[in-house]
Amino acid sequence: MNRLAVYCGSATPADPVYIETARLVGRTFAERGIGLVYGGGRLGLMGAVADAALAAGGEVIGIMPQALVDAEVAHRGLTELHVCRTMHERKQAFTDLSEGFVTLPGGTGTMDELWEALSWAQLGYHAKPVGLLNVAGFYDGLLAFSAKMIEVGFIRAHHANILIVGETIDTLLARMAAAEPVKTIQQIGAADL
Repeated sequence: MNRLAVYCGSATPADPVYIETARLVGRTFAERGIGLVYGGGRLGLMGAVADAALAAGGEVIGIMPQALVDAEVAHRGLTELHVCRTMHERKQAFTDLSEGFVTLPGGTGTMDELWEALSWAQLGYHAKPVGLLNVAGFYDGLLAFSAKMIEVGFIRAHHANILIVGETIDTLLARMAAAEPVKTIQQIGAADL
């Protein structure tokens, strides 16, 4: 994997484990020669992952809508900053420029990005691995909810393993590299849905 998109929050939580993990992810990407594609922000986890990757000599591509650039939250020291018009264009650029997705802790924007990456994988709009770094159990509730959706039948058995989970960045990257593309809804066919 040459480039991965990272979804994460622009907040700085009180518990330092989140910022420390973001920095570790940025350093790890740079050390492994993995380019970072992210939301382009300078604040919170977004800024931490970018700064760490840059400090370690990595490539960092930010993608940000003009309205957020105008609000002065853009990171100005990136390898590249792509300015787009809308959040939809931003998410499309994440998909176009990366070979997979890593989700760190974050809020509603991070969840929006994660769910879209998962949904697009189910539908066959991309065949890229979708990873979730479960930092300090942050996503335990989400994983329980996902298991409930599988149990009830809203996530089909064919798609039960679309979300790749790891407790450490090394484990997550290894699982993502080994992941096989899932059968998409188009490939399954209406009769098997």
